[in-house]
Amino acid sequence: MRQCRRASGPLAVAVAASLVLAACSPIVRNHGYVPPDEELAEIAVGVDTRDTVEDTLGSPGASGVIDASGFYYVSQRVQQRGYRDPEVIDREIVAISFDQQGVVSNVERFGLEDGNVVALSRRVTDSNVQGIGFLRQLLGNLGRINLDDLGGG
Repeated sequence: MRQCRRASGPLAVAVAASLVLAACSPIVRNHGYVPPDEELAEIAVGVDTRDTVEDTLGSPGASGVIDASGFYYVSQRVQQRGYRDPEVIDREIVAISFDQQGVVSNVERFGLEDGNVVALSRRVTDSNVQGIGFLRQLLGNLGRINLDDLGGG
């Protein structure tokens, strides 16, 4: 009778260890686009218009719903580990508001800290952000999006 040898030793241990590590390593996906500070610095409050902002930064991910009062650039990072549900690890919005003549009145960067909208930077001509209710809704709804429904896989 012949005896069968079982695969064991350092090779089997290395294969098992690499499979365990691969299953535990996170998958991070980036969604959306937020212009960097260098590009935002090119936007002059009180000078630039909707057209010049779009030429400089590109088309926004969203714009003011009711009166087209602003452009919103939205970005988020989602992390998934193994079988766990995806988790939003970073979310950011750049809001560019326009006055009634279509000239830039505010440039603001918002983040989401502990479920609250937080202003990270501001260049404004007035102190009140128009459409903050829209920003809260936008930031809150991003976490509820099922990425599989978007076809992102």
